[in-house]
Amino acid sequence: MELLSAEIASQYRGQLLKNASLADYTSWRTGGSADYIYVPADLADLALFLQGLPASMPLTWLGLGSNTLVRDGGVDGVVVVTQGALHELVTLPESSQLIRAEAGVASAQLARYTARQSNTGLEFLAGIPGTIGGALAMNAGCFGAETWSFIHAVETINRQGQITVRPISDFEVSYRHVVRPEGEWFVAGHFLVQPGDKEHSLEQIRNLLEKRNQAQPTGTANCGSVFRNPPGDYAGRLIETCGLKGKQLGGACVSTKHANFIINENSATAADIENLILEVGGIVEQKTGVQLLREVCIIGRTGRGVVE
Repeated sequence: MELLSAEIASQYRGQLLKNASLADYTSWRTGGSADYIYVPADLADLALFLQGLPASMPLTWLGLGSNTLVRDGGVDGVVVVTQGALHELVTLPESSQLIRAEAGVASAQLARYTARQSNTGLEFLAGIPGTIGGALAMNAGCFGAETWSFIHAVETINRQGQITVRPISDFEVSYRHVVRPEGEWFVAGHFLVQPGDKEHSLEQIRNLLEKRNQAQPTGTANCGSVFRNPPGDYAGRLIETCGLKGKQLGGACVSTKHANFIINENSATAADIENLILEVGGIVEQKTGVQLLREVCIIGRTGRGVVE
């Protein structure tokens, strides 16, 4: 299906790519192509683009791509990339403790902005390698804190380009899971913070980043945590207990630094990574009786070589 005629496409200010590789938009640096990629110029441009999108066109959203595996077969339809696009970050006029961050803002950027405004509460976001859109969608968290604990309201958009400001009562929020109104996607969050000490918050962020660098394989091609932590335990501990640190499959490898991370070590295909995820989960369940649930999102058409 043709997405847009040249005449209609000329109305938009964003970047439209056809048959473009999504490997460049994910932290695993692998996977297939999208029929179309659209990087909006801003929120108004995104709304206009969605208004002109054919109703039958599949629609996928991608932020930093740090929690996503794109299968080798690629993705049907159009992928909207918010990273570097929806990047407005401001303190709302009604209160110096209300901060509005659009979906493409990096989580770490919001943490630092909040600290520099002498507010506190969001320091933990510095340890999440993703965008606000992804943090809202999955209730991302680390170091004992979660995104939705600090949400005052959110903004969503639907396929008709209509933007709605919604209270938290419109959502079902749990550990690494958020149920949102059908056909709507997050485009901004309003975060409620508390007055704090600028230097103390910046020091806390530095300490969190140092702790993360010591415990996790930062600087490698990975997606962050692959599995959710089961109640009362840690996925990484269970995987390590099963002797799976360093386990390789094709170009994919379980990190020797943190067992809940899988690294694209040697030009891994998405199938290599997905099969390793399946194998690790299967071995842990067989040996411990614990069924690990994936934290990473897997999207797209299954290419060759995936063991279902």
